[in-house]
Amino acid sequence: MLSLYTNLMIRLRSEEKGATAVEYGIMVALIAVVIIVAVSLLGNNLLGLFNNVAGKVTVPTVPPTTPAG
Repeated sequence: MLSLYTNLMIRLRSEEKGATAVEYGIMVALIAVVIIVAVSLLGNNLLGLFNNVAGKVTVPTVPPTTPAG
């Protein structure tokens, strides 16, 4: 009876490692999805912001100088 209990505990512990690996894989996948969505949303907003700022920035025009001669 004791050997059956010991054998069962060994099996449960070894299977737990596999479940933990699957859980870590799922967590990594979910984190990747969140990062992709965040970058997509913020990327579009930042692009609009930079385009807005770039439209407001004016480059001063300097009249061409003539060589003295």
